[in-house]
Amino acid sequence: MNIAIVGFGYWGPNLVRNFKNIENCCVTHIAESQKDRHKKINELHPEIQIQSFEEIINNSNIDAIVIATSISSHYNLAKLALEKEKHILIEKPMADSLEHAEELIKLSKEKNKILMIDHTYLYSPYIQKIKKIIDDDAIGKILYVDSIRANWGKFQSDYNVLWDLAPHDLSIINYLLNEIPISVQAIGKSFTNNKLENFAHLILRYKSNKIIHIKNSWISPTKIRTMIFGGSKKMLVFDELQSKKILVYNKNLENVSDSFDTTNKELSDEPQSIEPELSSKEPLLMMAQDFVNSIKNKIEPLSNGIIGMDVVKILSASEQSIKNSGQEIFI
Repeated sequence: MNIAIVGFGYWGPNLVRNFKNIENCCVTHIAESQKDRHKKINELHPEIQIQSFEEIINNSNIDAIVIATSISSHYNLAKLALEKEKHILIEKPMADSLEHAEELIKLSKEKNKILMIDHTYLYSPYIQKIKKIIDDDAIGKILYVDSIRANWGKFQSDYNVLWDLAPHDLSIINYLLNEIPISVQAIGKSFTNNKLENFAHLILRYKSNKIIHIKNSWISPTKIRTMIFGGSKKMLVFDELQSKKILVYNKNLENVSDSFDTTNKELSDEPQSIEPELSSKEPLLMMAQDFVNSIKNKIEPLSNGIIGMDVVKILSASEQSIKNSGQEIFI
């Protein structure tokens, strides 16, 4: 299978490296509009041809195209490639609007081509383990999720912090809960001249009465990657920056009342560390393999277009909410 990568900026080099490690898969071409990156491509991958996007989509020998460019270009590039009968993998988020996401899904079905979104976290052994814990009812019904994803920079020039960081949180939460929210509220603040929010809070409400809070920031002095899942039986904390990434606490919300005793011994036990069976393969490689396998076997990938569209739907609603001073937007 011959694959072309479009974009060799931040994420493109990682995609090239992983697709090159897949058996019977060959990265034959790279399209990169910034000429100063061509030297690096030639040094790292002298066997790969550098061509324009137009040349690549018109090359009948190329089976699939991976798009790793800025968000604003995803729709146009993917649409042109699908029209040329190419399978498509798009870096997250899928598109810059719900309308564009829906159109890409429709076009991929018309052309009978795989459309996949690179939500790499779904392939993490830790997320897969948490999925099993939740599906097995080990921590009970999920009542709330509190997620913080923050760091110092990297500031973007064409989209805000939610469009950059929240796709990780949203894709994980949508996948683990198998449910999308009915409404969105968001507030944000820009501390830079371009007025793009680099600090934001997002609240998601669900028909099942659960509530999700997501905080994203480019202005945190420390890097934070923490998700808390409040279950009716137990609570789970996922902190990907710690050596013990999954901790399950014997604290529950089943019998909580206004006067519950926080000193109750049963609620104060030390957490149980849960360690999944780790694969030698990095999640990005597993994502790339899923894309190739989906094309070969004509099956839907785990991180499919619907998952990508649901994330864009929430992001679009969050942007509308921010512009309307935190108004609740029903989706």
